[in-house]
Amino acid sequence: MAELKYEIVENIGVISESPKGWTKELNLVSWNGRDPKYDLRDWAPGKEKMGKGVTMTEEELKQLEKILQNMDK
Repeated sequence: MAELKYEIVENIGVISESPKGWTKELNLVSWNGRDPKYDLRDWAPGKEKMGKGVTMTEEELKQLEKILQNMDK
C-alpha cells in the first residue's frame, strides 16, 4: 500500500475532544501533494494517527453551511 502523505495547511477549529485526547477537527488539508480540501475527522494527540473522515471542496462546505443554517428554521 502506498504511503499516505498529508499536510495540515490550516487548522480551522476543534469540534470536540474525547477523554483519550483524540480531537474531532475541521482542517484544510493537502493530501498527497494535491490542492488542499476541507477535512473533518478525528485526530490522535500529536496528529500521528487519524480516523476516517470526510473531505469537501469549498463549494461543498458552503452547501453544508446552508443546510446547517436551515436546520434552525
